[in-house]
Amino acid sequence: MMKKMSMSTSKTSLVLFLCQIISALDVPLDSKLLEELSQPPTITQQSPKDYIVDPRENIVIQCEAKGKPPPSFSWTRNGTHFDIDKDAQVTMKPNSGTLVINIMNGGKAEAYEGVYQCTARNERGAAVSNNIVIRPSRSPLWTKEKLEPNHVREGDSLVLHCRPPVGLPPPIIFWMDNAFQRLPQSERVSQGLNGDLYFSNVQPEDTREDYICYARFNHTQTIQQKQPISVKVFSMDSLNDTIAANLSDTDIYGAKPVTERQPVLLTPTGSTSTKVELRGNVLLLECIAAGLPTPVIRWIKEGGELPANRTFFENFKKTLKIIDVSEADSGNYKCIARNALGSVHHVISVTVKAAPYWITAPRNLVLSPGEDGTLICRANGSPKPSISWLANGVPIAIAPEDPSRKVDGDTIIFSHVQERSSAVYQCNASNEYGYLLANAFVNVLAEPPRILTPANKLYQVIADSPALLDCAYFGSPKPEIEWFKGVKGSILRGNEYVFHDNGTLEIPVAQKSNAGTYTCVARNELGKIQNEVQLEIKDPTMIIKQPEYKVIQRYGQVSFECIIKHDSTLLPTVTWLKDNDELPDDERFLVGKDNLTIMNVTDKDDGTYTCIVNTTLDSVSASAVLTVVAAPPTPAIIYARPNPPFDLELTGQLERSIDLSWIPGDENNSPITSFVVEFEDALHEPGVWRYQTEVPGTQTMAQLKLSPYVNYSFRVIAVNRIGRSQPSEPSEQYLTKSASPDENPANVQGIGSEPDNLVITWEPLKGFQSNGPGLQYKVSWRQKDVDDEWTSVIVANVSKYIVSGTPTFVPYEVKVQALNDLGYAPEPSEVIGHSGEDLPMVAPGNVQVHVINSTLAKVHWDPVPLKSVRGHLQGYKVYYWKVQSLSRRSRRHIEKKILTFRGNKTFGMLPGLEPYSSYKLNVRVVNGKGEGPASPDKIFKTPEGVPSSPSFLKITNPTLDSLTLEWGSPTHPNGVLTSYTLKFQPINNTHELGPLVEIRIPANESSLILKNLNYSTRYKFYFNAQTSVGSGSQITEEAVTIMDEAGILHPAVDAGKVQPLYPRIRNVTTAAAETYANISWEYEGPDHANFYVEYGVAGSKEDWKKEIVNGSRSFFVLKGLTPGTAYKVRVGAEGLSGFRSSEDVFETGPAMASRQVDIATQGWFIGLMCAVALLILILLIVCFIRRNKGGKYPVKEKEDAHADPEIQPMKEDDGTFGEYSDAEDHKPLKKGSRTPSDRTVKKEDSDDSLVDYGEGVNGQFNEDGSFIGQYSGKKEKEPAEGNESSEAPSPVNAMNSFV
Repeated sequence: MMKKMSMSTSKTSLVLFLCQIISALDVPLDSKLLEELSQPPTITQQSPKDYIVDPRENIVIQCEAKGKPPPSFSWTRNGTHFDIDKDAQVTMKPNSGTLVINIMNGGKAEAYEGVYQCTARNERGAAVSNNIVIRPSRSPLWTKEKLEPNHVREGDSLVLHCRPPVGLPPPIIFWMDNAFQRLPQSERVSQGLNGDLYFSNVQPEDTREDYICYARFNHTQTIQQKQPISVKVFSMDSLNDTIAANLSDTDIYGAKPVTERQPVLLTPTGSTSTKVELRGNVLLLECIAAGLPTPVIRWIKEGGELPANRTFFENFKKTLKIIDVSEADSGNYKCIARNALGSVHHVISVTVKAAPYWITAPRNLVLSPGEDGTLICRANGSPKPSISWLANGVPIAIAPEDPSRKVDGDTIIFSHVQERSSAVYQCNASNEYGYLLANAFVNVLAEPPRILTPANKLYQVIADSPALLDCAYFGSPKPEIEWFKGVKGSILRGNEYVFHDNGTLEIPVAQKSNAGTYTCVARNELGKIQNEVQLEIKDPTMIIKQPEYKVIQRYGQVSFECIIKHDSTLLPTVTWLKDNDELPDDERFLVGKDNLTIMNVTDKDDGTYTCIVNTTLDSVSASAVLTVVAAPPTPAIIYARPNPPFDLELTGQLERSIDLSWIPGDENNSPITSFVVEFEDALHEPGVWRYQTEVPGTQTMAQLKLSPYVNYSFRVIAVNRIGRSQPSEPSEQYLTKSASPDENPANVQGIGSEPDNLVITWEPLKGFQSNGPGLQYKVSWRQKDVDDEWTSVIVANVSKYIVSGTPTFVPYEVKVQALNDLGYAPEPSEVIGHSGEDLPMVAPGNVQVHVINSTLAKVHWDPVPLKSVRGHLQGYKVYYWKVQSLSRRSRRHIEKKILTFRGNKTFGMLPGLEPYSSYKLNVRVVNGKGEGPASPDKIFKTPEGVPSSPSFLKITNPTLDSLTLEWGSPTHPNGVLTSYTLKFQPINNTHELGPLVEIRIPANESSLILKNLNYSTRYKFYFNAQTSVGSGSQITEEAVTIMDEAGILHPAVDAGKVQPLYPRIRNVTTAAAETYANISWEYEGPDHANFYVEYGVAGSKEDWKKEIVNGSRSFFVLKGLTPGTAYKVRVGAEGLSGFRSSEDVFETGPAMASRQVDIATQGWFIGLMCAVALLILILLIVCFIRRNKGGKYPVKEKEDAHADPEIQPMKEDDGTFGEYSDAEDHKPLKKGSRTPSDRTVKKEDSDDSLVDYGEGVNGQFNEDGSFIGQYSGKKEKEPAEGNESSEAPSPVNAMNSFV
């Protein structure tokens, strides 16, 4: 065990060299002392191991060392001696080993690449530096390459490669444009760790010609630029136009829209990869995926959790960053890329290796001749590093022999050293990932004693306070210290003094009699020296007249007294505070020698006033409250707290008891009910007053129980019904004698904090419970039912001890016994503890699930073996979650639920399940450390249940003999709906119920018209839904048919029967875009029905909006819708007793940057395009024939000849079909047009005119899906607004091949 000497003086700062053996010396770094002591060299500063230098500047290789005598320096380069005198470019700094290589005057940095090592040497040994590898930085230019433009279809993925030049150190990569602005990055577009730019899917806005990769070389402050990369994104609209213009009508379907795609990993490739990282470094893992919509990346660690507080996500969660990695971070890390269409994952197997790191680095050793010592060099790493020793820079195997030295692996043992044994030893720990090199010297010194404390130093302390007299010393061998009082006094001994290892003498309770001269003597076998110090004891500062509580009328005058008594040699200063802050800067406050006076008191002066008295050695204070009142006090009896007792006297002093008496103060018109006695322990807790006892108010003496080794002072407080008095003045002090402890620590526990330790804790004894100086604890433990003998250790006054190297979770018997310099406390009681827990090793097996009903299941499992629990079994956790609903077949966000079953329970109930659903569960055992591994997931399904009630039942459109019923499907079908059941019966005026009629309705219906009912009759309806399990809860409603105004009608014979529902509207379908939707339906019934469309926001309680449909068409376009919103829609007809279709729900598309709508996949659009293509083909054939005949044809005639109402465009205002307008015919001819004013085409000009007409295929589509065909006279193609791609070429030439 190592001794530690603590030396302290008021002006000397001591730094300790700690050694590994009992008799090793601590050398204080006293400047005068160090000038006289010899010391081997120590490297104090050196350049880094991997030193990259700027080739344009001088190279400075640092090597600084200290020693006595000052060391000399030498260098090796690439393992051989480096003679700096022979190289004019290399110089060494004076009194230093630092090399300066002059590059700026003609030298080349490349010529000085290599491995350098510095040696500092004096007569006591040689220290060496690390191997310093010098390499000049490099920032090469980009290799020239021909970069082809990138043509990419909208929605596809893209990777722009950077491939920067290899530099030293590697460059920092970033992408910018020609304007030197950083390119924006997002979840869709981001830069990878290798510098490449990844597009998960390209968009039209990605088109640009200035994607530029930059490489910044920080060491040389240079930036290299790659040639710009061009990216051209073809949108699907422009691609459709191109395809339509170049392909035949049979190939027109080749223009596919932007299709959504499942994620695919761009990097890394494959399903698995590996990565090796070094301990302490930053682990960076990357996953970048392609897909549409843009995939979202998620990271998990298989079989564990990502480390908290060290895990960060960068680059939009595409990069997982773990800082300060350790071996525990090894494992499989999975990245999961997911979008709405699916997911893909990649597993990266991470192995954390470690360059060598210190467990115990060798420390400098200072010994006396003949002493023993050890140098220990312990390092760890992965793989385990090898340890080698050097002596003065030479491998120890070939170094000069030293009979006092023995090498044992990672330890050098020294026995009976001599002065010639001084040397510097180097420990080298290395593996394939690096090395550590540490210098530690062995310095053998033979020195007579020296006392470092200044002679005749004066110490001043307050009476009854501790006094500490210093005697800082040094010598080799270690001197012995003795203290004397006076020059010729006897040696000091006994309990009155405490002798510290650093030579300090402590007097715990200094009295006037302790003043005088003290002599410290230090001696060893080489000599003896002594030093004298002076001790003066001063009287304590006291406030003998304290300020008192005052009540003063506003605008009056008040004065607080503060009369003090102090040592005549000390100069006190008195400070007044108000509410613990400085007094207001106000002339009304007058501070006198012994008082504070406040003139013209105001309400703001209300508060607490404190008098503080300070000297250079102590400080005291006293406070009083000032209350300001508005009116003079009424002449009544004033009740106040009692005055404090006084004249405290101690009598009957015994070892464990004493008698205290006092005189009560004025009771102030309220009888004293009790006296409270408090004590202060000036030895252990000076200034802290604690409760001792309480006696009745009629008693003025108390016998007090005492504890050993306590310096007691007592005070008394009087109590009446108004409150407590101020404390009395303290009594004289009484120091009880020391004794062994009476009690042992309480609340002893043994609980492991790690799997391989046992932490023994206890509540330490308080100062007055120690009963004497040198309070320590004897901590004992043994493994229960295994060890017979106790293992014990004595520790200082602490509250815990850690036993390492224990088996995991085994019982231990533990006890803690107090002791001091006078002996042990009574034998303590034993408690049972356990070493640390570890996570359970085994998952519960044989997990079985018994489904009891549609909402309840019972799970069983086999208990895990108790040995595998490795801790206190707390119970089992069942994780279960719903995978999907079997009725809706739609997955949702997985929300895991957890049920905990305490104790060794092997079954449990899972309540609250949803019927007709698929679930998964697993079971884990739980101990105090956490959860064990999960059992394999168990899949189970709940059976169908009865549905909930229909979401609503509405009865509308009452007539003489019919009612219309509408309903909503159950919110929770809990299975497959098989049908609905409707029951109804009439109710007469006396509320009697008539016969009950029951109707079965198919599950896919949502409305029903009941006909042949009685007029002016109230009916009650009962409606519910059924699954194969049974009927759900019903919903009821009442309604009344209307009265016949023409006369009394006889009820039908078959009243109550449901007739076939005609006319009817069915198969309502919607095709939604961003701001509009096409609504179509099928109608069965009489002709010439007038339709209307009602719509509203789904889930909203707002009234339906109504749109009238012109004519008898079976489709309509809803405009002005909000993007990304769910709507409900239904279709009705007017004039036929009123009926509507069932509701349909649709959602508009999200708002996009482009206003273009992808309608290429709509069926009506494809049919319309086919009709247009057929029309153009017929037109070309006719034109070809007429051209061959030499005839002329006007444009208007062509339009009239092909005016098919099925292909005429719809008007934008109401969606009806209109005629082609001939307004175009009266517009001025565009440049390049050869059409005469009579709208005919000349024979010699017909080819050009046909080409112009052929461009009419580039028609546009309205939001309602109608085709707007315009013949264009333009000869030159212009890009469409908002799209950089050019128009598709005219298809006329292609069509000519068919004519």
